[in-house]
Amino acid sequence: MTIIETVDTKPPPVEANTVSTSSIASQTIITPVQAIDEATAQIEPALYTVNRTIYDHPELCYEEVTAHDTIVAFLRSLGHAVTEHAYDISTSFEAVFEQGTGGREVVFNAEYDALPGIGHACGHNLIAISGLVAYFSLCSALKASPAANGRVRILGTPAEEGGAGKVKLLNAGAYKGADVCLMAHPSSSSTHGPPEFTGTAGFATIARTAVVADFYGVPAHAGGNPWDGVNALDALVSAYTSVAMLRQQIRPEQRIHVCILHAPKVGNVIPPHTRVQFATRSPTYGGAQALQDKVIKCLEGGALATGCTVKCEEELPYLDTRLNPTLNERYVANMARYGEHIRVAADEPMSASTDMGNVTYVMPGLHAFFGIPCPDDVSGHHPSFTAAAGTDEAFASAVRCGKGLALTGWDVMMDDKVMERAKVDFEKDKMMR
Repeated sequence: MTIIETVDTKPPPVEANTVSTSSIASQTIITPVQAIDEATAQIEPALYTVNRTIYDHPELCYEEVTAHDTIVAFLRSLGHAVTEHAYDISTSFEAVFEQGTGGREVVFNAEYDALPGIGHACGHNLIAISGLVAYFSLCSALKASPAANGRVRILGTPAEEGGAGKVKLLNAGAYKGADVCLMAHPSSSSTHGPPEFTGTAGFATIARTAVVADFYGVPAHAGGNPWDGVNALDALVSAYTSVAMLRQQIRPEQRIHVCILHAPKVGNVIPPHTRVQFATRSPTYGGAQALQDKVIKCLEGGALATGCTVKCEEELPYLDTRLNPTLNERYVANMARYGEHIRVAADEPMSASTDMGNVTYVMPGLHAFFGIPCPDDVSGHHPSFTAAAGTDEAFASAVRCGKGLALTGWDVMMDDKVMERAKVDFEKDKMMR
């Protein structure tokens, strides 16, 4: 059950572009930027500890126990009620702040899972920090303006690295009621075009599908009576070879990846079982699914050629990201307040995928990228990016990004025209697909 912190006060109305402190005696008027900056400064030292804890204890998808517990404890220390293990996902959480009635709702995502062997090589520790800054500072801006109505949520979204955490949260109703979803991802500073740019608001990602295949044969002694066996390794190799030939016929923007999950451990037994995962990527979900259908035929062909049986199980897909020009433009303007020169949108999608793409199919969304200092020839999923994600400079970039996200959330809540344009962008993109 979601626990909601409610503030029900009704002072005289204030202008939408200003906020007032709750102290009646002082009657001090401050801007949303000031409210967000002051709130961030208040929590930044504790946030640094949260960041180091998550970074120093990298955890794989659905195993992010330390990250979950650390963030929950941090939010509670600030007086926020938190639902642990939200939506029946053991390492998800949710915190909600609601003020007044009838306002719009902004939800921020916090990722925190790592990669096998190379830790936070995708910088998800920094995604968590930017999400926490955005959530707490936007809540504080609302509290400082008691006449304003709105609802702010932060969702702990585990298992982005292959576990489709946001897809499961979507299916569980976690995003129901939200007007927009905002988040940002770290990247190498060199990935944003001309050197004057320090980030990109609209960087489309491509769709990803995946299938896990189990081949089943019959065991036999490889030296004594191999003719009595049915070789599941041969089925896998045959399928792999067919997919390798298929790669010659796919479009240049498409990808096929493979990972052998279970293989023989000894050579003197005809292997009765092997398991393999094939993933496909394409700029659109339709393209990725069509390519996966061809991969499945290769898997079935490998089984047929060797006399094995095959069981194919499709994993939850990652959809391509639907960009929202209005949210992109507001984020660019808000980040400029902090000295960041953000590119509105990239010309071409990156050949990576995220389950945030699924969220952007349901509501207007922002999945921005903020640059962190990193060698020019290094991108995510590389050990050198792991080192970059742990620097103080990267932490500072995540904090600035969080403030830009908070201000973008404020725009959505308080400016009817911004919300209306974001909806128009969303519907227009839907019609084009």
